[in-house]
Amino acid sequence: MTREIIIAPSILAADFARLGEEIAAIDAAGADWIHCDIMDGHFVPNISFGADVVKAIRPATKKVFDVHLMIAPVDPYLEAFAKAGADVITVHAEAGPHLDRSLQAIRALGKKAGVSLCPATPESAIEYVLDRLDLVLVMTVNPGFGGQSFLESQLEKIRRIRSMIGERPIRLEVDGGVTRDNAAAVAEAGADTLVAGSAVFRGKSSADYAANIAAIRVAAEAARVPKLQEHSALPMRAGEGGRIR
Repeated sequence: MTREIIIAPSILAADFARLGEEIAAIDAAGADWIHCDIMDGHFVPNISFGADVVKAIRPATKKVFDVHLMIAPVDPYLEAFAKAGADVITVHAEAGPHLDRSLQAIRALGKKAGVSLCPATPESAIEYVLDRLDLVLVMTVNPGFGGQSFLESQLEKIRRIRSMIGERPIRLEVDGGVTRDNAAAVAEAGADTLVAGSAVFRGKSSADYAANIAAIRVAAEAARVPKLQEHSALPMRAGEGGRIR
């Protein structure tokens, strides 16, 4: 199953002094989803923001809030992020003792459920929870900081996960060092959802952001043209009111 490309700018790279304006700008610039990186200073060596900030910025856009929880333990915070306005909640396979239980909890809250894999975590970690997933997130940098360089070693992992997913309606997302220069390789390997932070937030205006998003999208879509001709596209992206379809 080949799905159309989704671009999810990470607001970790935005100007936090005017975060609401930045979200409105990337919304107008053509972002499909808004990626929110939540860091706790424990699971990863940095602290970003929490559920209260997600709640505060939720009115700034109707686009899907793609919330990536880099926190441990994660289970006590799922409800808070669900209530704050998350549409997709992604947890790390390494962040808790019972991954299956965490995914059940996310779905019980009425949200889409995702699992993220750090660079050293094998794809076998999700083998027995695939049917509880709406999204798999492959980290192509070690989580904790924006602006890192893309790890090409993860391309083969992306390919293997694409094969594991098969015909399941699961999005395959990539986060870490994604740019217009490597978007084609990422898409060719099988990813359909690209997170980009620094590569999107270059410049100072919505027009700059639009050009950056468009360049990433064009590169990714060009790499997938033969596959798109062979398969029907069944998108899972924001429609009316920012719902996923």
